Amino acid sequence: MWVWIAVAAIALFVLVSVSVRLLGRLSELRRAAMRLRHRQEQAQRLQAGAESLQETILALQEKAEVTQERVAVIQAATGR
Repeated sequence: MWVWIAVAAIALFVLVSVSVRLLGRLSELRRAAMRLRHRQEQAQRLQAGAESLQETILALQEKAEVTQERVAVIQAATGR
């Protein structure tokens, strides 16, 4: 009878030990998921900024082309 009680106590001890380790890892996973979510939000903000910069560059490129055309017209008119 004492043997069965000892076996049950050891099994209960092992179960509690494994459960505590599992709960510790779950909290680590939760923190890792929060960090990942934070980085994903940062990446989305950076992507929006990059798209805005790209639009600005395209607008500046168009203005530079128009300015170049105007300079060419002015140079042609002055005979250079």
